Amino acid sequence: MENALRPLIVIGGSVVLTLVIGWATDLLLRKADERHHETPLWGLLRRARVPYQLVLCSALLRGSYDRAELLKEHRDGVGRALTLVLIGSAAWLAVRIAAAVVETSYSRYASARAHRDPARVRRVRTQVELIMRVVTAVVIVVAAASMLLTFPAMRAAGASLLASAGILGIVAGVAAQSTLSNMFAGLQIAFGDMVRIGDTVVVDGEWGTVDEITLTFLTVRTWDERRITMPVSYFTSNPFENWSRGTPQMTGTVFWHLDHSAPLDAMREKLRDILRECPAWDGRAYNVQITDTTPNTVLVRALVTAKDSDDIWTVRVAVREQMIRWLCEEHPYALPRISTAEAVPPQEDGLSGRAPRRR
Repeated sequence: MENALRPLIVIGGSVVLTLVIGWATDLLLRKADERHHETPLWGLLRRARVPYQLVLCSALLRGSYDRAELLKEHRDGVGRALTLVLIGSAAWLAVRIAAAVVETSYSRYASARAHRDPARVRRVRTQVELIMRVVTAVVIVVAAASMLLTFPAMRAAGASLLASAGILGIVAGVAAQSTLSNMFAGLQIAFGDMVRIGDTVVVDGEWGTVDEITLTFLTVRTWDERRITMPVSYFTSNPFENWSRGTPQMTGTVFWHLDHSAPLDAMREKLRDILRECPAWDGRAYNVQITDTTPNTVLVRALVTAKDSDDIWTVRVAVREQMIRWLCEEHPYALPRISTAEAVPPQEDGLSGRAPRRR
């Protein structure tokens, strides 16, 4: 009877104690979250309850398994398995806690500076995400190394592994040269303020917004919801347009090919009326000018301004559409035309019946 109750008490007690401690901890975090609405830390820490309970359960079972006297012939294997679970769950818990602390710090910083310095907030967000990826990678590597060291054969081979680390490092560096260059380029982008998450960029003729930055690649979301994935080393070795760099204010252009008789003064007044009714126009400046001419048309350019790249696109399409409609309704003669005339046959010579020769 005692042999049957002992493993049940040890294992069942560990599971019950884990559930009780996990429930009590989650209750405290919930109350703290309700009491402190200004910080999301306590709510984010509640996401770590699964790895937290897994750490508790594996630690309790690892410490009390010998008293259960269950599967004595496999005691070493079960103990090593519990140790591996404990190391893995501890690494999982460490990543969740670090993510909660970093996300809380970023949320406070963003809420305080979102209106005053949005470019700085995007820069910090990019740095935070890349730092979290580095921290996660370091934790995973350390956890994997700790798991391997639990095996006696790996500990015995440690000296030889360390002795050959220099040669292996050189070989790995040569083999993974492109990967390492992308990783260093990712760190350069994160801390060099070259491009940030949320920036509006033009790359290879494609206009879009930076959606994700990792240590090896960068994703640009285009206006038509496509995703362009590029290595981060491209942005450190090739020129590209960053419309969000510096102040977000932008000046846009709208072009029309019109007849030489186009009413420029009336177009300036109409442009002013269009912009006054356009919420995206920031009121800084506008103008209409002739920038080029051909034998049949003139190239008319309108300059408009807006507070950012999204609004400048809205202003440009609104001006282009409404100005064309106004010209068609009020000044159709200003639209480009093709002059045509009937062909006049040459006059024939009455004597020879042939056209006279030009000299």
